[in-house]
Amino acid sequence: MPYIPHTPEEIREMLDVVGLPDIDALFAEIPASLRPKSFDLPKGATEMAVRIAMERLAAKNRIDMVSFLGGGYYDHYVPAASDMLLSRGEFYTAYTPYQPEASQGTLQAIFEYQTAVTRLLDMECSNAGVYDGGTALYEALMMAVRHTRRKKAVVSETVSPIYRIVLATYTKNLHLDLVVVPHKNGLDDFEALSAAIDAETAAVVVQNPNFFGNVQDFTELFATAKAKGAVSIMSCYPVLQTVLKTPGAMGADIATAEGQSLGLPLSFGGPYLGIMTCQKPMIRQMPGRIAGRTKDGQGRTGYVLTLQAREQHIRRQKATSNICSNQALCALRALINLCLTGNEGLTRQAARSIENANYAAWKLCSIPGVSLLNEAPFGNEFAAVFPVNAKQVARTLMDDGIVPGFPLGRYYQGLENALLICCTEKHDRADIDRLARRLEKAL
Repeated sequence: MPYIPHTPEEIREMLDVVGLPDIDALFAEIPASLRPKSFDLPKGATEMAVRIAMERLAAKNRIDMVSFLGGGYYDHYVPAASDMLLSRGEFYTAYTPYQPEASQGTLQAIFEYQTAVTRLLDMECSNAGVYDGGTALYEALMMAVRHTRRKKAVVSETVSPIYRIVLATYTKNLHLDLVVVPHKNGLDDFEALSAAIDAETAAVVVQNPNFFGNVQDFTELFATAKAKGAVSIMSCYPVLQTVLKTPGAMGADIATAEGQSLGLPLSFGGPYLGIMTCQKPMIRQMPGRIAGRTKDGQGRTGYVLTLQAREQHIRRQKATSNICSNQALCALRALINLCLTGNEGLTRQAARSIENANYAAWKLCSIPGVSLLNEAPFGNEFAAVFPVNAKQVARTLMDDGIVPGFPLGRYYQGLENALLICCTEKHDRADIDRLARRLEKAL
C-alpha cells in the first residue's frame, strides 16, 4: 500500500469539492454493519508499530490452505513473465482508447486478443471483451433477442447458477421470458431443452463443461435450435477448449467464457474478463469494442475500432448495448498468457487438470459411502456425493487447512450431500491423497 499523506486542509478541500461534511459521509452508502469496527490502534503509534499490528491482523487469514474450489474460477499457473510484461508503462492502463488512431499499440493488442480467443473457441469473430463471464452471457442473450426479435430464452439449469442470477437480474425489467429447464442428475436434459424451443424462442443457453463439471455434446441440440430459428449460445471454460469439441465445432452461434483462467489471478471476485465470440452473421449485434486491421492510403497496416454501435457514438437508445468498457488490461493479460503458454502448453495444462480430477474421483470413490453424482465424462471437476451434509464436511476439512470444494446444496435443492471438487495442474498426487485421507476420517 503506498504512503499517501493528506493534511486536514487538503481533506477539507476535497470534501468541499464533492459537497460532503466529513469523511464518514463519503462512506454513508456502506451499511454500518459492514464497516470495520476498530483496528484497536493506539493514537500516535509509530509506523513500525502500525505495520506490525497490521501484519498480525493479516496473518489471521489462512493463505496456506490447499483448495479444490472451482465452479467457474480456477487456480491455474501463471508464467512469471506475465507480470513483467503487463506492468510495462505502455500497457499499464485498464482502459480502452478514446483516440484509437493514436493508440495503435493498444488496438493491435486488442486485435491479437480477438484473434487468439476466436481460434481457441473455434469461432469467427470476437469483441475486446466485457466485464466477466456473467455479463458476457447476458450480452449474448441480448444479441439473440435483437437478431431474432423474439423474447423467450431457454436456459439449462446446468448453466452456472451465478450466471443465471445475472441473467435474471439484468432482464428483470425487459419483459423476457426466461425458461429454466431442470437438470437431470447433473446433466442437461436434451429432450426437455429441445421441447422447450418454439417459434417464440430467441436463444437456447447451455454451458460446457456444465456447472457440475460434466462434458456433453450439444451439436444435435444446436441443430434443433437452428431449425426453429433460435440462436445457440454456449458458455464454456477456455482452458479445456484445447482438448474438447469446441463451441464452433458444435454449431454454436455465440460462445462466451470467463477469461479468469487465462492468466488472471483469483482475487476475491475480480476484476475478471468476459470473453465474447460469435459467428460472422451475428457480428453486427456484438456489443462493446471490436478492433479491426486495415491499410491506410499509403498501403500501411493500421488498426481501427470498427462496427461500433456504442452509446458513446450514437444516441443511447439506439446503442447495441450500454456496456461501454471492458478491463482492457485483463484482456491483455489473457493474451500474454496465451502467447507465453502456447497451444501445446495450454493443452498440457488442460490434460493435467483432467488427469488430476480423474485421479481424485477414483481416490474419493474408494471411500465407503462416497460416489459420483453421475457416470458421465467430466473435465477438471466433478460432483461427489457423501452420506452426510457436504457443507458440514467442507467446514470440518477447512479446519485442517483443506478447502475440499463447493457444496452444491447452496444452489441445487436435493443436492445437500453433494460437493463440487476441482483440480488443476497445480495440484499433485500428495494434495489429492491428503484430501482423501482427511475426507475418509471426517466421514
